[in-house]
Amino acid sequence: MIKRCLECKGKGYKVISYKECETCNGTGVKSEVDLKKHFKGVATKAVKHFQLDGEEEVPCDVCGGKGEVEVHETCPVCNGKGEKNVCKKCGKEIDSGDFCDGCEVKETVYALHPSCDIDDLEVGSNYKGKITRVENYGVFVSLSKKAYGLLRMRSPGYRVGDELFVKIIEIKRGKGEVDLTQSNIKGGYELVNLRKNVPRVKIGDVTTKSMGKTVKLVGEIVQIQQTSGPTIFTVSDETSTTWAAAFDEPGVRVYPSINTGDIVEIIGEVSLHGGKIQIESESVEAVDGDEASEARRLINEAIDEKAKPEDTEFLIQSETLEKLKPKMMAAAKAIRRAILDGRSVLVRHHADADGICAGVAIEKAVVPLLKEINNDSDAEWHFFKRAPSKAPFYEIEDVVKDLSFSLEDTERHGQKLPLLVLLDNGSTEEDILAIMQVKIYDIEVVVIDHHFPGEVNDGKVAVDEYVDTHVNPYLVGGDSQITAGALAVEVAKMINPEVEDKLMHLPGIAAVGDHARSTEAKAYIKLAEEKGYTEEDLDKVATCIDFEAFFLRFMNGRGLIDTILGLGNKEKHEKLVDALYNESQKRVATQMKAALPNLKTKELPNGLVFSILDVEKFAHKFTYPAPGKTCGFVHDNIVQSYGEQRPIITLAFGPDFSVIRATDAVNEMYGFNLNNIVSKLAVEIPEAGIDGGGHECAGSLKFVEGLSEQVLGSFADEVANLSKLNTK
Repeated sequence: MIKRCLECKGKGYKVISYKECETCNGTGVKSEVDLKKHFKGVATKAVKHFQLDGEEEVPCDVCGGKGEVEVHETCPVCNGKGEKNVCKKCGKEIDSGDFCDGCEVKETVYALHPSCDIDDLEVGSNYKGKITRVENYGVFVSLSKKAYGLLRMRSPGYRVGDELFVKIIEIKRGKGEVDLTQSNIKGGYELVNLRKNVPRVKIGDVTTKSMGKTVKLVGEIVQIQQTSGPTIFTVSDETSTTWAAAFDEPGVRVYPSINTGDIVEIIGEVSLHGGKIQIESESVEAVDGDEASEARRLINEAIDEKAKPEDTEFLIQSETLEKLKPKMMAAAKAIRRAILDGRSVLVRHHADADGICAGVAIEKAVVPLLKEINNDSDAEWHFFKRAPSKAPFYEIEDVVKDLSFSLEDTERHGQKLPLLVLLDNGSTEEDILAIMQVKIYDIEVVVIDHHFPGEVNDGKVAVDEYVDTHVNPYLVGGDSQITAGALAVEVAKMINPEVEDKLMHLPGIAAVGDHARSTEAKAYIKLAEEKGYTEEDLDKVATCIDFEAFFLRFMNGRGLIDTILGLGNKEKHEKLVDALYNESQKRVATQMKAALPNLKTKELPNGLVFSILDVEKFAHKFTYPAPGKTCGFVHDNIVQSYGEQRPIITLAFGPDFSVIRATDAVNEMYGFNLNNIVSKLAVEIPEAGIDGGGHECAGSLKFVEGLSEQVLGSFADEVANLSKLNTK
């Protein structure tokens, strides 16, 4: 539409300044020459004011008698036209035509959502499509995953993959055929995304009755698995978990922008795969904003509710366990929540009878739940890992492996970072450095331990700053005589009550293997007897576990350990235990023949029986029993000679380490606590780099080799200076 320019008022220019008229030199009247021409040759001198033959003065016809003229520039708004072209609808200036791009009447072109089918098509409408097949008589055009049509033409000049706009001319729903023609769109068009109106269905409501139906799910992606065929998305909502298969090229990741932890909308057809319901997805799209926040809130609340453990009765009566129950419930909930949340459970335990009983107990509780909620037949291997630790604490060598494998699983298999469960270690200050590395990656840490954790203040110890859940009898006034194996079995029952009968003898094995002396230990041993295990049987099993652990090293021995613990075939259990026990006793006897003649024992003035053994010189190396076990067997031999009621301390040492064992009488009569002595020596001899500890009456000491004599001498002095407690 043409409109007069308001800037220049239709003139096409505007005045920018004034200057003196060059024709009249600013006088405003004509020159003498011009007067002669004007008055037909009558010569009169030009002056500003004059009369000629009675006529008035003649003004300059250039400046109109003003003496100055206007200086112009072309109007920048209309470019000198004096008018401009504007949109008829909104008044916006345009180069040509009657409407701007925003107001122009456009044709509508529909882009169909993958879930749309033939019922969503309309005759006469334009659609965006992609050519999937070319023939001499025409091309087949895919409008969505479920809708396509035929565009008839001879010798078409198209290729597979080309995109084009088509119009529907006929729909034969009975035959499932759609005839197309090319859209004759000139100028602009409006592209409208058309979605199928599929109501949301909760995963828990999808059953075998839903087979073949198209459903829409909204949930959180908890794992992404790339198989040799489809990409498998594990998705959870507030009711349950299911799996969506997305197909493209075999072995190629579909929807690469979707990541673990995203809230997504999945539309697809319900099918059955491997006996479990699966969604053959037509689309997987990320959801954000309020919808995503609400979905995440509902999912978190539902998982939190499902993760609540069973409030089971303890296997035995114990005041300490009752006080510790809230922490044990919290540990069970954390493990259950990790399973429901799609995180793997990584268990690290000490490689002795107590630690292995603890690890196996958690394993037997967790694995059935993983199988139940996971579509992956290998879920127990992908989502649960159990690994032994040689040291009685979580050390750097362990954490480096755990972090490396966990980060690799996240990168390669789309898994979330795991929940770390530390059993029979994790409570001491020695554990802190490794746990700190884990927390850098925001990995949740649960500790179930019975080692002395250091000074307890208001139920807290140093390691509590770094772990999320901490179960330890010391936190409620108990001590190390309730084993980690017993604590783990009680937690396992809370996680999965169905495993109680299978595991009830494990605390007895742990108690005997760890030489626990307490009311709780006796009760657990009696419980195992009710299941058919004498105390001698428990000792044999514990010995066999320690024997196999020496050779398994960093392997978990699943299956083999189950047989030894009596969790598999009973006949194989008896045969294997007999074979391993007899072999272990032969090796112990061989070791004792070398060690006992070189053992130095002395009764100190304070009443203590103190023995030392150089295991570097007088024990076989790199074989069973290792130095720690050798010290234990030597100590047991001395106890048999002097009696359990005597205060006895045994020290076995090497170039840069020592292993200490003491009877309970040393603690009861003298207040002996190995951890306190280790801390004291570390302060007195800082250059020795002393660390170590363990239980009050059993543990280890590490130091630099060059100061071994000074360290061992100082330890001997501490033992010699112990005085009896005033028991009155």
